[in-house]
Amino acid sequence: MVKELSYDIVVVGAGPAGSTAARFAAEAGASVMVLERRTQVGVPVRCGELMPDLTEMRNIFPLAGDMSDIFDVPSDLVSLEFSSIRIFSPKNTRYEVPFTGYTTDRDRLDQFFASQAIRAGAEIMTGQRVTKVEEGMVHTDDLSVRAKVIVGADGPLSIVGKAFGLDRYADLCPAVTVQVPGEFEPVPEMYFGTVAPGGYAWIIPKKGCANVGLGVSRKFAKMTVGEYFDMFVKSRGLTAGKPEGKVVPMSMPVKRTVAGQAMIVGDAAGQVMAVNGGGIPMARITGKVAGTVAASNVLKGTPLTDYETEWRRQVYKPLRTAARTKVLAELCFGSAWRTEMAMKVLGPRRMNNLIRCRPIFP
Repeated sequence: MVKELSYDIVVVGAGPAGSTAARFAAEAGASVMVLERRTQVGVPVRCGELMPDLTEMRNIFPLAGDMSDIFDVPSDLVSLEFSSIRIFSPKNTRYEVPFTGYTTDRDRLDQFFASQAIRAGAEIMTGQRVTKVEEGMVHTDDLSVRAKVIVGADGPLSIVGKAFGLDRYADLCPAVTVQVPGEFEPVPEMYFGTVAPGGYAWIIPKKGCANVGLGVSRKFAKMTVGEYFDMFVKSRGLTAGKPEGKVVPMSMPVKRTVAGQAMIVGDAAGQVMAVNGGGIPMARITGKVAGTVAASNVLKGTPLTDYETEWRRQVYKPLRTAARTKVLAELCFGSAWRTEMAMKVLGPRRMNNLIRCRPIFP
């Protein structure tokens, strides 16, 4: 028999966006239920596990205000700190770009974010596959949950977004990742060119291992992402197990993120940095906005469209710049020679702008 529940806010998905939205909605006084498809939050890991530090985030998104409450994490979640990123061209030319951040264990990081939501008063139910969403109601295999506001934090193939007629991505880039045991130099590495057409490969060092992965664009790839991954691993002399896969939105955010009494956030809204696919920082920033606005709607009657206005005010300009830069980069991705020449023209200074979502030719 299907069990019926009722909350002010239902969040679909307990990733960084969903847990953050749930936390801030609960802190504001709303009753919140999070429905998570997986049986364990954060597992399996499908992420590069690299995080910019708070200083970098303030530089990239200066309009987002004080972000310490969403980017401060316990020291035991910091696997390795770094101060630069190493970028390799198709001909293996090396560029060192200053960038400060840390690597982490994504499963434990997601679980930490979820614990923050629970401490704030939200409830999280795992193993709940959402089967249907309609105005004011979310259904799983064994639950029907009534809500005044529905928050879709359920990834780029969002069932919430689809149910409310919000745009979804056609341009999704496949990516895979795996943990490789060993000792690695403490500098994240990114490889461009035919190794990962339209995307890049990475080796992101952690304590006693590295997160090794690769993402490609379907526009340029002539093989599967798994085949490119196998070739990359072999070329680096690494031994890797079976990787985990996902798809990543790699262009502009969707045109609308609010419809009726529903909103979408994080990957579901395409709120990623298109130049590198980074999604966790965006999920935290926009998740905070979503949760705050959802609670205000329930408790004070303020419009949900305040979410649309506020997240765009805080982060849209850098995301738009990153997406436009990626469009320019795609003019080169079809040729290793053009990619090589473009990277030579950019050099470390302009790459510095690129990875921070700034115009490359200011």
